[in-house]
Amino acid sequence: MKRLLFAAVVVIISTSFSKKEITWTAIGDSITYLNDHTDETGNRITKGYMTLVTEKMPNIHYTNQGHNGWTSGGIADQVDKLGITKADVYSIFLGTNDWWAGRPLGTLSDYKNNTGNNTVYGSFRIITNKLRSLNPAAKILLITPMKRVDFVYINGMKNNAWGSYKAKNGQMLEQFANAIDSIGNYEHFDVVDLFHNSGMEYKNLVNFKRLKDPQTGVYKNYAYPDFIDIPFNPGTDEYPYPAGAINMTYDGLHPSDKGYSIIANMLEKKMKHY
Repeated sequence: MKRLLFAAVVVIISTSFSKKEITWTAIGDSITYLNDHTDETGNRITKGYMTLVTEKMPNIHYTNQGHNGWTSGGIADQVDKLGITKADVYSIFLGTNDWWAGRPLGTLSDYKNNTGNNTVYGSFRIITNKLRSLNPAAKILLITPMKRVDFVYINGMKNNAWGSYKAKNGQMLEQFANAIDSIGNYEHFDVVDLFHNSGMEYKNLVNFKRLKDPQTGVYKNYAYPDFIDIPFNPGTDEYPYPAGAINMTYDGLHPSDKGYSIIANMLEKKMKHY
């Protein structure tokens, strides 16, 4: 009898201290997608932010809904076809491609009034509506875009873009980060503000950009902001971010292991309360 009572107590204690199993669907663009496609980075990263979070919090099990190159508008347009399923937690990490694509940001009223997929605010409303339809009790966590310098795709240099230090289509990337934060405030969602609070700044996104000196034609390592106006020719120049250039990103846009670690740590601080 005593043995049975002891066994019952052990079961009760172990059950009470075991952590709840949590399902997490991470919605995003290439920064999310690359978590499970590290080979597409030239093996410059080893682990993305979802892997890092779940290694520290093994009771959380993630599903990767990252879509390479997609905007919030693309996600909203296809949200019923992506196979997103019921989860306890949804994170939405979008915005940087919306900025580069020149999509209209809109206003918070577009979100409040569910005006459709013509603005970023409207796209986010479509996405959050879908997630709530799957699980009204789910936690929704928003992640703002991080700062970016000049992006050059490691697998094809003709795919390149200037950094968020200047406007695209009359809009600054910071406006998109602020918009996402405003949605979080309105909905009382948790927000991980990478743009303002991560410590990933223009000066440390890369150590340098390797470019030809316009005067001599000799390659030179230019730190931010000195490289901004130095020409780059993807058809003839060497890849401007050799291994030594890697800092918070490996290509000016996508996080390195160091950058992903920062993102994961910021997410963990929020998700440990779930």
